[in-house]
Amino acid sequence: MSTIQVADQTFVAAAPARVAAAVDRRGRWRSWWPDLAVTVGENRGDKGVRWTIGGPLDGTMEVWLEPVLDGTVVHYFVHAEPTREVDPVAENRVRRVQGKRMSFEIKAELERGRAAGEPPEGPAPAS
Repeated sequence: MSTIQVADQTFVAAAPARVAAAVDRRGRWRSWWPDLAVTVGENRGDKGVRWTIGGPLDGTMEVWLEPVLDGTVVHYFVHAEPTREVDPVAENRVRRVQGKRMSFEIKAELERGRAAGEPPEGPAPAS
C-alpha cells in the first residue's frame, strides 16, 4: 500500500467530453501540480487520464470521468510514495487540496454563466 493515498470526487454540470478537454490542457498541469513531474501513462479520452508522477512523489495519479445525470463526476486519485522524508498526513492534505483546486477550477470554468437548475452547455452525456 502506498503512503500517499488520495481519493476525491466533484460533480461538474458539463458533458464528459468538455471536462476531458479541460483536463487535457497540458499547460495547466504545472499550475495544478507545480512540484510534480507528470507524464501521461494513458489518455482515456472522455473517460479521463492516468499519469505517472515523479519528483517529491513516485507513483500514479488519475482523473476518471464518470457520466452522471446531466454532467460528470470527476474522480481524482493519487497513489504514491514520498521520495523524501515527509509528514504523511500533511502530504496527503497537500495532494487533496491540489485535486480540489483542479476540480473546482474546471467546475467554475465549465459552469460559468449557468443558472442553478438549468441544463449544462454542450452535448448531453450518453445514456
